[in-house]
Amino acid sequence: MKTIVKNTLILLLITLIAGLALAFVYDLTKEPIARAEEEDKINAYRSVYPDAKDFTECTVDTYDFAPEGNVSVDEIKTALDSGGKPVGWVMTITSGSGYVGNITIALGISDNGTLQGMTVISMSETPGLGAKCTSEDFQGQFAGINASVIKAVKGGKSEDDEVDAISGATFTTNAVLEAVNAGISLANSHLIGRS
Repeated sequence: MKTIVKNTLILLLITLIAGLALAFVYDLTKEPIARAEEEDKINAYRSVYPDAKDFTECTVDTYDFAPEGNVSVDEIKTALDSGGKPVGWVMTITSGSGYVGNITIALGISDNGTLQGMTVISMSETPGLGAKCTSEDFQGQFAGINASVIKAVKGGKSEDDEVDAISGATFTTNAVLEAVNAGISLANSHLIGRS
């Protein structure tokens, strides 16, 4: 009986020390991690809206926007030019329709509805297939498109509202387009002409 009590107290002490150490490390690292994540997001915004000099909170009310599909608009910022004038928006949008899981993108849209760029921020798609959504060849197709809906095609795009699909990765292509089209829909219904 003495051994059980002694071992229980030792285990309790070890658990208490480990818990305090974890809490200390968490507290020590949470701010640097948050700063790094915010810096990564700003870098993504700069890549999808390279002409913007700064980004500020979006003041347009979009609370009632309900995107179609398995999509969430996580953040919207107003893109400002060097004089502080609004020139468009950047958004973080997540689609839950990827082949493996969520795909989160950053999307830049000018105040006339033209896409400034799109980049995949995070995804866990299949290497060599769906992971090609992070390639410059795929992401670079979106800049300059001004359409209400973008479609994916195989074998080469022929229209201004099309992008080349990722070969062998239909789910991934559709998930990215779902997110991009949700951003376009939000801009058209709540942002353009209201900033």
